[in-house]
Amino acid sequence: MGDAVGDTVGDTVGDDPLIGAAELETPYWARSQLEASQAGIWTVARGAPRTALLLTAWSWRASPRWTLLALVLQLATAVATAFGLLSTVDVFTNLLAAGPTPQRVVDALPALAVVVGALVARGALQAASGSVQARLLPRIEERAQDELYTGLADVELAAFDDADFTTLVQRAEQALIHLRFGASLVGDLAAAAVSMGAAVVTAGLLHPVLAPLVLLAALPQGWAGVRGAQLRMAANVRINATLRRRFVTGDLLSERQNAAELRAFTTRDVVLGEHRRIAADLGDDEVRVGLQQNRVTTVGRTLSGVGSAVGYCGLGLLLYEGLLPLALAGTAVLAMRTAAQSIVTGIYAFNRLFELGLHVDVYRACLDDLAARRRPAAQHTLEGGPETITLTDVTFRYPGQEDDALHGVSMTLRRGQVVALVGENGSGKTTLAKLVTGLYLPTAGSVTWDGRDTARIATDDLWGQVAVVMQEPLRWPVTAENNVRIGRLTRPDPDDGLFTDAAARSGADAVLAELPGGLRTMLSKQFQGGRDLSGGQWQRISVARGLYRLAPVVVADEPTAALDARAEHTVFAALRSMAAAGADGLGGITVLVTHRLANVRTADQIVVLEHGRITDVGTHDELMARDGVYRELFTLQARAYTDDHRNGGAP
Repeated sequence: MGDAVGDTVGDTVGDDPLIGAAELETPYWARSQLEASQAGIWTVARGAPRTALLLTAWSWRASPRWTLLALVLQLATAVATAFGLLSTVDVFTNLLAAGPTPQRVVDALPALAVVVGALVARGALQAASGSVQARLLPRIEERAQDELYTGLADVELAAFDDADFTTLVQRAEQALIHLRFGASLVGDLAAAAVSMGAAVVTAGLLHPVLAPLVLLAALPQGWAGVRGAQLRMAANVRINATLRRRFVTGDLLSERQNAAELRAFTTRDVVLGEHRRIAADLGDDEVRVGLQQNRVTTVGRTLSGVGSAVGYCGLGLLLYEGLLPLALAGTAVLAMRTAAQSIVTGIYAFNRLFELGLHVDVYRACLDDLAARRRPAAQHTLEGGPETITLTDVTFRYPGQEDDALHGVSMTLRRGQVVALVGENGSGKTTLAKLVTGLYLPTAGSVTWDGRDTARIATDDLWGQVAVVMQEPLRWPVTAENNVRIGRLTRPDPDDGLFTDAAARSGADAVLAELPGGLRTMLSKQFQGGRDLSGGQWQRISVARGLYRLAPVVVADEPTAALDARAEHTVFAALRSMAAAGADGLGGITVLVTHRLANVRTADQIVVLEHGRITDVGTHDELMARDGVYRELFTLQARAYTDDHRNGGAP
């Protein structure tokens, strides 16, 4: 099966990958990780305190009270451990200084009670710390989610046409689950540092030479942890393009909307083969990185073991030379074991914190990018629809593209007009419509509503005056009724008159009447009992949504591509009527984007676009009176309609 799949892929796509280009540049947001993966050990290690401060700051914003309590409890736990360790000095001194006797056992009881009390306190503090973290950690993730999705809701629409940006958002979403554990890692690292510090201090009090000996086991493991994390970081940057391709093939195989065509075109083996090839590349890279990390870890552990052996040999030498009393040897061993345990815990926490720093960097890069892509601060407000919309020498280029989608476009739309945007595929009709509504901001030039730049109008005011009807409308996973009302959920409609009118004028009433649960039917297969609609039915719902919104500026982008001729006529009649009535009865602006030129004959203004430029403007009669693309296309469509009608076909 594997050979067959490989042959199928090879015969179909040759040597080039089926999904994406052969090589993709390192995304702008991953370049800092690439630099960190190549930096020196100490440069990278210094990043851990910064990560700890950032995580603590996020935790503090989520819940100052619980953050403070969590840190206090974790530090108190470490202090209790340290206090118990220091108290063992008195215990061993009283018991072993001159040989154990009943009296010396009695004399050691107070110190022993302190040790036991410290251990009990440590257990109680750990339980309290766990309880606090159970309350705090979900709040951190909740706050991080809110910051991310609030920023996404405000970002410039054109950002979603940038592949690097959408990948960054995906990675930031994946980072959310890791951020919630940041506070506990910071606490664990702080507790380990206090505990290790106590062990070093205790060893130093017993004899100054013991303090550096205790630390010999720490440095090799610390080096191994940081170096291993660097290897992982470099791998993450290196496989970014491959991961992106795997996401694509995974979606092709798992998404519902792809399932029918995947089977109908018998592309199962092709996509599976491509997915397996990509997964194999990732697996090979994972093996290489894993082996490299294992070698680094082995070296670190070996050197750490050598350091521990040197420490114990040093302790033995001190005892042999009589520089350390035998009574304190037990305390010294306990201090060294405690230090070793704290080192292991601290190194683990440090490594996890370092790895978490990668997710933190991605998350912060995403938040910074969202802020940079946010629209400029609003300077104007709106109280109603515009009298005129003016585009002046407008140019627009999509992110990452070398050519302009629109160039040098100037036009004026007036209240009460129906304006049609026509042209062949790729001429810039949809892009121009989004610029008119302020959904896109021009790369150069200006779009103004009554003299106010759309870039400086408060977005709620601006888009509150707009209704859009898309060729591929959003299929809201809500009830059929709310699919229509979604644009104005709070609009008073006590007798359902507005809803009924919008459904009737769009033809959606026929769709709603066929639903088994009526208006309460859930229009999504994601839910049990949910229903899906055909493309034409969704378009009717979308038109009803636009009509119910009752906005003074309406943009309909190929709103009838999936409708029959009768339904199409009904929809266009309703859309044209919106320009005459408007939201306030004074008229509005309706922009129609369509390939079917018969529907725009009555438009007040027809704008012809070619290759991102306006090449002609006029009424139907004016444009038909002169040579040009409009007359050519209209004549071709009229001839096709006549031939089809003569042969008895549907128009």
